[in-house]
Parts: sequence; structure tokens; C-alpha cells
Amino acid sequence: MSDTPMHYEFIRTKLIDCDPVEISRKSGTAYDSQKQEFRVFLMGRTYFVSYPSGKICDSNRSEITNFPVMTLILRYLIHAKSTPPTQRNITYQEVSGGQVYYRNFYGRCIMRLARMFGKDFSALERAMQKLNAVKTTHGDLSYRFQFINNIYVTFILWNGDEEFDMGANILFDANTLDYFNAEDHAVVCDIALSFLKELAK
Repeated sequence: MSDTPMHYEFIRTKLIDCDPVEISRKSGTAYDSQKQEFRVFLMGRTYFVSYPSGKICDSNRSEITNFPVMTLILRYLIHAKSTPPTQRNITYQEVSGGQVYYRNFYGRCIMRLARMFGKDFSALERAMQKLNAVKTTHGDLSYRFQFINNIYVTFILWNGDEEFDMGANILFDANTLDYFNAEDHAVVCDIALSFLKELAK
């Protein structure tokens, strides 16, 4: 799991060894050399990442303490390979290690999506509209949304009926393979679902 203070502190030490200009180029993230900070967009919100400390503040310049978000932002910056969105979707099984961890991902993310919005499509629609997400043709309701900078994810829902339970699926733009590992992909969905729950209110 990448959601503890220990994981954040570990990845924060890696940031010190990275060139901020190179990070900016590879991640497509704006870097202010005078303020020594990156500006990152995640789930419709702006975050500022100080270099080389790795301290992360929200748009109000208040330091955040959400360790999954903090850790994932730093992992994104450090591991970026400058690959733009491809418009080609992949499933979790196509991620390296995804087949091994799919059962966990299915329960942790896909079924959570189904439980949260499967009986309330309008709630997902409200949340996605606030993100300026793009409606797609997958399933009975689906949206492609910007998760962080140039990383895009698609959430899909199917209506249930007398014969079949409600269903869901999650797709990633293929460029996520050059930014995140299998565990990171699950954390992406954890964070996205938590934000969407708030946005749907």
C-alpha cells in the first residue's frame, strides 16, 4: 500500500535526487523556478509541490495531510516518462502485475464503484460534470475524466435487472503504464472514488 506516512517519506527522499526541470518536461507539470514549486492538477483541484522538500499544499496554500494523494503526486512526478495520452484504453489486467492483483482490484475499486453509483447514476453524473469529464459510449453510463495532469481514467456502469446484478468497469489510458505500477493504479481509483463521493453531494 502507498498510503502511509512511511511511503510518503520514502518517495520524498527520491525527489531530492531529481532535476526539477527534467521532472517538468517529463510530467508536463508547470515548474516555477523562483518559487521552486510544481503546480499539479488532480481531480479538478490544484496542488503546489515544493522542491526539493516535497511538501504539498492545496490551492489555499494550506499543507495537506492526505498521504495517498501526497505519495501518488510525488510518484507521478518522479516516474513520469513524458508519454502523452494515447486515447487507447487498457484494463487493469493489462498493467504489469495486474493479472496477479486483479481480484483485489476488482473488490477494492470496481465493486466499490458499482456500490457507490450503481443505483444512483445521477450522483455520478453530478460529480463528473463538476470535473468537466467527457461522456463516452461504454456501458449504460460512462465518463472519461482527467485524474492528474495527463493521466485519464474511464469509469463505466451497467444497469442491473432481474437476471443480472449492476456492473462496473474501469479503464485507463494506455500512457498510465509509463507513470504508475499496478498498486499505483489501484490507488488512483481509490483517490478518484473518494473525490467523486464528495463531488456527488
